[in-house]
Amino acid sequence: MSEFTPAGMTALRAPRPLLEHARRQWGGQHDLWVFACGSLIWRPEFAFDEQRPARVHGWHRALKMWSRINRGTPECPGLVFGMLSGGSCQGAVFRIPRHEAESALVRLWHREMMTGVYDPRWLRCHTPQGSVSALAFTLSRRSPSHTGNLSEADYRRIFSQSCGKFGTTLDYVRQTHEGLLKLGIHDRSLARLLRLAPHHPA
Repeated sequence: MSEFTPAGMTALRAPRPLLEHARRQWGGQHDLWVFACGSLIWRPEFAFDEQRPARVHGWHRALKMWSRINRGTPECPGLVFGMLSGGSCQGAVFRIPRHEAESALVRLWHREMMTGVYDPRWLRCHTPQGSVSALAFTLSRRSPSHTGNLSEADYRRIFSQSCGKFGTTLDYVRQTHEGLLKLGIHDRSLARLLRLAPHHPA
């Protein structure tokens, strides 16, 4: 069992080698940048010196990742965002000072990589102050956690029913939408999804 994977949870891949690879790619000689497209925007859980709105090309935010613990259960899975290849994604980058980066990486792995589901990548992120290379957590369409295409009826059902240890899928999506708006980012596809939610204002 990995130190990142709680008892009773099965990891798709060992998280530790993925952390060591990301650490080698970072190199430890400068501040660490992290790209956020979902809950990291509004709940980063690490100390940072700077936050900027950012755009990544070649990847997009998609509510197409099963969540069977945090936002759902094995019997009634919920959804969280994943970064899938294609298109572009607006989110935020955080600059973590070099002396805080090692502990931040470990916290990120405990949060994002418990099951080894993501493919950590260093992506070029374009910000108003220039481009930076940031660590991002992408999702393969071959992953068993990738939902494939979901219908509007699927999203309505999940928004109505799915809830995990951190709350409902719907609250997660609404908080991400609100976090993006605070950065001045208007995600039209996300807004369309939220219109499928029960009791959504017209």
